[in-house]
Amino acid sequence: MNLKLTDFLFTAFNGIVAAVHRGTGEILWKWQAPWGNGFVSLLPDGDRLIVSVSGYLYALDAWSGAQIWMNEMKGCGIGVASLASMSASTSHPHLAVAAAAAQESAAPGTFPGMMPGGMG
Repeated sequence: MNLKLTDFLFTAFNGIVAAVHRGTGEILWKWQAPWGNGFVSLLPDGDRLIVSVSGYLYALDAWSGAQIWMNEMKGCGIGVASLASMSASTSHPHLAVAAAAAQESAAPGTFPGMMPGGMG
């Protein structure tokens, strides 16, 4: 099977993350969080999948599900994590171009969409 990352869908339940083939529904890989088994937050980030579960943060290889790193996030507590990345990786080139253009047009020290004065 000749796969591209755009063929992958990612889902997670109770500390388990799975990659599923978009066209067939076949499970391509599964990964179990070594600590925690609660709600899982996912963030695709290029060829990595950033995962948060029970206060722990992990980076997985999106192709294989192999764990690249783990951070205990000591002192941050647990709960439903918000994840964000400034990475411009996307499978849609027109979105990457639009993001780059928005960044270039933003005033120095601000982000696209930020209101004057920093609130936005």
